[in-house]
Amino acid sequence: MNLRTLILGASASLFAFAAHAEAITIATVNNGDMVRMQKLTDDFTAKNPDIQLNWVTLEENVLRERVTTDIATKGGQYDVMTIGTYEVPIWAKQSWLLPLDNLGADYDADDIIPAIRNGLSADGKLYAAPFYGESSFIMYRKDLFEKSGLTMPDAPTWEFIGEAARKIKADNPDVNGICLRGKAGWGENMAFLTATANSFGARWFDEQWKPQFDQPEWKNTLDFYVKLMNDAGPQGASSNGFNENLALFQQGKCGMWIDATVAASFVSDPKNSTVADKVGYALAPDTGLGKRGNWLWAWSLAIPAGTQKAEAAQKFVSWATGKGYLDLVASKEGWANVPPGTRTSLYNNPEYQKAAPFAKMTLDSINAADPTKPTVKPVPYTGVQFVAIPEFQGLGTTVGQLFSAALAGQMSVDDALKQAQDAASAAMQEGGYIQ
Repeated sequence: MNLRTLILGASASLFAFAAHAEAITIATVNNGDMVRMQKLTDDFTAKNPDIQLNWVTLEENVLRERVTTDIATKGGQYDVMTIGTYEVPIWAKQSWLLPLDNLGADYDADDIIPAIRNGLSADGKLYAAPFYGESSFIMYRKDLFEKSGLTMPDAPTWEFIGEAARKIKADNPDVNGICLRGKAGWGENMAFLTATANSFGARWFDEQWKPQFDQPEWKNTLDFYVKLMNDAGPQGASSNGFNENLALFQQGKCGMWIDATVAASFVSDPKNSTVADKVGYALAPDTGLGKRGNWLWAWSLAIPAGTQKAEAAQKFVSWATGKGYLDLVASKEGWANVPPGTRTSLYNNPEYQKAAPFAKMTLDSINAADPTKPTVKPVPYTGVQFVAIPEFQGLGTTVGQLFSAALAGQMSVDDALKQAQDAASAAMQEGGYIQ
């Protein structure tokens, strides 16, 4: 056999391999953890040389719009989708997602933190695998608390938080006593305010799907929030979301910040935070009614029912959300940077506990949230900082715009609540929930 024959034979083999390789398309969000995952996928392709990965990376709002349209119209553009805890129960009920029942013998789904797993399951089956999970908690400046003679309890009340924020502001005129979300959106200010309202005894709907914004619990929630932010919050707070408050806290401009537990690794990173060595953590506040003001969320990987490549897709989901991936990130980036909030074994790992001083409080916050019983009074819906019905995406943003306007002083709290009640009533009537 001459050289030319060998080369032709090798080329033919390579062509046959390329033709045989199965390509799957993954739609994902453009956050830091997902970008890191793409950089580490050589590990996956080395283990699965017959699977080719095509990426579609999108900003969060665009991602939601694209994947929702695709799955609802059975467009078939994606084999793996990055979706949130809000979508999973809705889409599973519509039979739009495949159950993840072939993730491999060593996947250990029982290791997934129960609160996260329950939010991604329907009828006892897992329909999305969590890439990272989060709750929300208090991040606070230990030095400012000490200066003002304050001691942060592990589980404070809202009354204490209000008093502490005002005292820190009075003692430090250049620092905001507290930073909270004000930017309108169902996943922005309404994530915070819905979780907060739960702790005040409020709910979106009663058991007959009647909107509840005309009840005193919502009035108490919104009054407290607006007054606190006016007294001790930053200027222009109605434009501030997660990223804006993160920047303020890292720059030393916030005495407290109540937001996603994933923020802890950012505020404690000395490369990016001027107060990295001064941060303490506490559970989200309550009012003594039995619910804390913390949410529950996971960015997760799911497989649309319309895919023709379910086996390859499940192999990828298993790789990206399995224990081995956490070890891979730790070996490349350090334990503090592994995706948090998904597996019990991570929180039992002494190396992670040492690298992440916020680990225990993160886990306690996740475990304190129950999407099946999110409120003090009974409700017909699941979801802690959202209502798992299709109408919520639009309605939540409408209400968020009203509450953001109240924070900005463009309307009164009473007017915002009345308009929220009217908007919610109209949406429930149109959706056939109430007459």
